[in-house]
Amino acid sequence: MAKIFCVANQKGGVGKTTTAVNLAAGLAQLNQRVLLVDLDPQGNATMGAGINKAELQSSIYEVLLGMADVATARVRSETGKFDVLPANRELAGAEVEMVELDNREKRLKDALGVVDAEYDFMLIDCPPALSMLTLNGLCAAHGVIIPMQCEYYALEGLSDLVNTIKKVHAKLNTDLKIIGLLRVMFDPRMTLSQQVSSQLEQHFGDKVFKTIIPRNVRLAEAPSYGMPGINFDPSSKGAQAYLAFGAEMVERIKTI
Repeated sequence: MAKIFCVANQKGGVGKTTTAVNLAAGLAQLNQRVLLVDLDPQGNATMGAGINKAELQSSIYEVLLGMADVATARVRSETGKFDVLPANRELAGAEVEMVELDNREKRLKDALGVVDAEYDFMLIDCPPALSMLTLNGLCAAHGVIIPMQCEYYALEGLSDLVNTIKKVHAKLNTDLKIIGLLRVMFDPRMTLSQQVSSQLEQHFGDKVFKTIIPRNVRLAEAPSYGMPGINFDPSSKGAQAYLAFGAEMVERIKTI
């Protein structure tokens, strides 16, 4: 049975997609069978995995609306060595079309259940908003990984996200829990970063991952080459950090 995790944060530009793609690649290097689910209409995770979203035969859009299944729509990331359920701009229209469908919050969960036995991990890259798409991701998942920058505004948005997760847990998915907070784009030279990092550790305790992802230009360059940062420059600090994060994830789920 696959462990299904959402990578979510209502704030944009906090490294959700970078985290989802590189965690998928890191887990694949640890011989885990991984499916990366791109639930964002921008399709950045799809492109970051080296897949051309303009040439897709089918995508998660068709899967959510029942016109295709996951086995048909998934594509292999040759650079990352994991499977991808890809997305493109068509997905933006799914929100409106799903409103009239039965069991609309559980469409993704039902679709992923068919291929559950084929994977060790499924990672869902959620859009930066609490939408019907994000709700589908949260209803399908066992837990949420929250990437966040160590800055003041990030703390403000975090309380909103935690409240959202509590509501989904109470009403739609009792399996859902926060797996951990991942500090990303971390700059140790900034006093504020260190202060916010300490606050997170004090408030959330062992929910904060030990691994810290530093600001790293190689991670930012990798998507333009259609590769996860781990594969683009394995020796970079960012790649090494995501590899360590993958190993920490494997260890953490043993205690869940």
